[in-house]
Amino acid sequence: MRRILAGAGIEINGTRDWDLQVHQPGLYRRVIAGGSLAWGESYMDGWWDVTSLDGFFTRVFEARLEKKLRGNLRLLLTALRFRLLNMQSRRRAHLIGEQHYDTGNDLFERMLDPSMAYSCGYWQRADNLAQAQHDKLDLICRKLGLEQGMKLLDIGSGWGSLLYFAAQNYGIKATGITVSRQQLELARQRCRDLPVRIELQDYRQHQGQYDHIASVGMAEHVGYKNYPVFMQTVHKCLRPGGLFLLHTIGSNRSVRRTDPWIEKYIFPNSMLPSIQQLSQAADPWFVLEDIHSFGPDYDSTLMAWHENFVAGWPEIKEHYDKRFYRMWRYYLLTSAAAFRSRRIQLWQIVLGRAPRRGSYEVVR
Repeated sequence: MRRILAGAGIEINGTRDWDLQVHQPGLYRRVIAGGSLAWGESYMDGWWDVTSLDGFFTRVFEARLEKKLRGNLRLLLTALRFRLLNMQSRRRAHLIGEQHYDTGNDLFERMLDPSMAYSCGYWQRADNLAQAQHDKLDLICRKLGLEQGMKLLDIGSGWGSLLYFAAQNYGIKATGITVSRQQLELARQRCRDLPVRIELQDYRQHQGQYDHIASVGMAEHVGYKNYPVFMQTVHKCLRPGGLFLLHTIGSNRSVRRTDPWIEKYIFPNSMLPSIQQLSQAADPWFVLEDIHSFGPDYDSTLMAWHENFVAGWPEIKEHYDKRFYRMWRYYLLTSAAAFRSRRIQLWQIVLGRAPRRGSYEVVR
């Protein structure tokens, strides 16, 4: 383990912020046998600590140390399950809402900005989280060319941040769908005085025609077997000439499963799409108008969420336990490290439904 970590400039029980502090000698056997899942679970169990989790994992990811840790039979069986079964079927669609997004509105209200946007902010001109999320929401509206009276569908509408912003600032009529009951309840409350309708529904069930469609931070839950159906559903609901904006975390390569720790504790049945997977699924239905990559902005977003989470923890800790606290910090800070090291990306992709005339005006 010393030799492996030395490849990333990390020492065991060293003095720097990114050096590993080991509390249980059984850690070495556990993580060498169990890989990524064991790293996360052993941290949750308090077997090790590090002053800067994001600094530690930035070095781990940049050195690709995970390739030096073999998997075990359990991880192999998980990979086979993703390959053989449709883990994101309609029957299982609400699982992600129940396990993650329904964790507790008290948690998300303290972690997120006042808009309740739970996706990457746009930090080009922003110096705080609220401004970054405002600029992201406005960027989406401008890329779609929203105007008074238009009809917008938001697939995976969360706590209603885009619906609220677009209806209030651009005068559109909006429909949102989510698979989270707690998101639905709070979003309806927030948007009650606006021309906004929100339903608890899987995207495959939706019917309707819209001028434009957006999906922000939801494609990560679609699954590689369902990308064609997802694109076909959007095409069916979008009027000819309309635009579809897809805001998603992306993988540098095509994968068929997610990190095993993320799969078990944070986002069940989720995986990150690649450009190849998305473009192949969109090929029969859409014209590519624009692709905008700003993954490093997610590093800033996640660090701001982590700061808010730690600051707000005393107000909510009676509803959760210490293991949850360590789990949630691990989730936020390892994710920040993944974006910082460019292991994963953030894309906004604009697709147009044919027929389309003229050129698309790129917005940044």
